[in-house]
Amino acid sequence: MTTYGYARVSTPDQKLDLQIDALKKAGCEKLFTDQGVSGATTDRPGWRKALRTLKQGDVLVVYSLSRATRSLSDLTALVADLQARGVGFQSVTEKIDTSTAMGRGMLNILGALNQMEREITLERVNAGLAAARVRGVRFGRPSTLSQADRECVLNLELTVAEAAKKIGVSKRHVYRLRATTPSI
Repeated sequence: MTTYGYARVSTPDQKLDLQIDALKKAGCEKLFTDQGVSGATTDRPGWRKALRTLKQGDVLVVYSLSRATRSLSDLTALVADLQARGVGFQSVTEKIDTSTAMGRGMLNILGALNQMEREITLERVNAGLAAARVRGVRFGRPSTLSQADRECVLNLELTVAEAAKKIGVSKRHVYRLRATTPSI
């Protein structure tokens, strides 16, 4: 039986030290890490390598449930896969151990709460963005076109090719501007 640990931070400037220290204290013999990788992506090399390495009787330890998965369905699928392979799962922060009935029950409860927290945060962000748009805040890169160039693009008497050539942009840019600019 080998105890493996997995640590992940979402941005390159964040440090893994806190997680690594906690995993070593939990008895992890080998660690897998991902630096600057979002948990929302499935392309996590360290995570994939950790899952491929696990054998029956091994234990996978994470610092927190959020380091392993981002949704309750992903967490449930992960734990079911590990259990089918005879691999244990532990979370240091939440003090969960799937080798016990209490641990499996708590895992489901905390997984649901983590997912709810993530969804509430997303709702708040979207509400804030919508409120900012109502106030006239524009997101994204500022336009490089002058008002005269914009009027040229929106002049429907010119073909797309003519407008693009006249102001020195691609036809795709003209199409995009014409599609996203409201008619006056």
